[in-house]
Amino acid sequence: MKRIDKPKILQELARLYPDAKPALVFTTAYELLVAVILSAQCTDERVNIVTAKLFEKYSTPQAMVTLSQEELEKYIFSCGFYRMKASHILSASKDILEKFDGKVPDTVEKLTTLAGVGKKTANVVYSVAFGGDAIAVDTHVFRVSNRLGLAKGKTPAEVEEGLQKAIPKKDWSKAHHWLIYHGRRVCHSQRPKCADCTLSHDCPFAKNKK
Repeated sequence: MKRIDKPKILQELARLYPDAKPALVFTTAYELLVAVILSAQCTDERVNIVTAKLFEKYSTPQAMVTLSQEELEKYIFSCGFYRMKASHILSASKDILEKFDGKVPDTVEKLTTLAGVGKKTANVVYSVAFGGDAIAVDTHVFRVSNRLGLAKGKTPAEVEEGLQKAIPKKDWSKAHHWLIYHGRRVCHSQRPKCADCTLSHDCPFAKNKK
């Protein structure tokens, strides 16, 4: 099988999506953290609608913990899995207040100690809010990376490790957004637009379809 030209693929992704950026709306690291927790199994568009109202009054951990579980659930109901997400947000907010002096921790290791914050969420917050080098593997990144052959893996951790090897560290955060954009606009889960994709000549998935 022909060797995959990973630098060429990355160069094309960079050309296609030079202005790729997070779709979630936020103004602080804490707002981003809450938004990312809410985004699990939910669209960014829906999260932005919910947080626009939520953050009017509850945009800090100090304000958030004044809500009861039931009160927060009413705000975030439409995001799905609202009971679990409300519990995680409240627990994480209490941890931030009690363990981190009210400030969102700025390392992946510390972020993952917060309730409801796994590696993906921690990577997003570390990368976007604090400018760290990280690659968060969501469903789009996982799918597109495997299809393009940038990183093969059966788990997000395996794909993350593969991407870290394939992509220069300085481009990790940008590549995360390139892959998300490509997954949303072209490389769809059910009906990928391979015929319109400028990467199809270098993509193992597209070649197998033919």
